[in-house]
Amino acid sequence: MSKTKKDTETKLLPEHYQVVLAPVITEKATNNSGFNQVTFRVARNATKPVIKTAVESLFKVKVVAVNTLNRKGKTKVFRGRKGQRSDVKLAVVTLAEGNKIDVTTGI
Repeated sequence: MSKTKKDTETKLLPEHYQVVLAPVITEKATNNSGFNQVTFRVARNATKPVIKTAVESLFKVKVVAVNTLNRKGKTKVFRGRKGQRSDVKLAVVTLAEGNKIDVTTGI
């Protein structure tokens, strides 16, 4: 049974905007763009297959791999008061050859 164009094309859903929160623009993330990788802040409960589907449908690219990491929030002191930074989940998305995402433009 062959796949039709409708089967292979990912559909854009409102939930995809809740999975991918923002691109990460740091020195390390910029250096990874040379290896065809893009880093995003994602929802804490997002799984790798959900992240892959969301990125493919939002940016119309082919994703090869998704690596995730959970960064725990630091305890910081500001003017003598202790505070807690938020926990963050990051996703490093590797794109197929020939695909690229320009994170400076919006979705």
